[in-house]
Amino acid sequence: MAERLRLDAVELEAFMKLLDGSVTSLKGLRSALAGATVGGLGTDDLDKACEDFQEDWKYGAEQIGEQAEELSGIIGQSKDAFNEVEDALVKALEKPGKTNDDTVRVPK
Repeated sequence: MAERLRLDAVELEAFMKLLDGSVTSLKGLRSALAGATVGGLGTDDLDKACEDFQEDWKYGAEQIGEQAEELSGIIGQSKDAFNEVEDALVKALEKPGKTNDDTVRVPK
């Protein structure tokens, strides 16, 4: 089970960048949808269906974007906390033990 709990600050940073890129893409999509018109595609029923789809997707894209931004923030906080704990562990392990004069070095 421990292997499933491994964290890697570099991977967290890459995931945050991926989420931030997704948020930027979704903002571009929302902007494009806002300027798109669907009138004159065909029948009145087809035009209405396209309008409904556009409205639904606009709302969905907004929700996905907001949740991705929130998730990116949470991951950023987790990465910061992870780095603080890692730094504290490195400092604690650098102190010699009472019965051992060797200093343990943990690579960052």
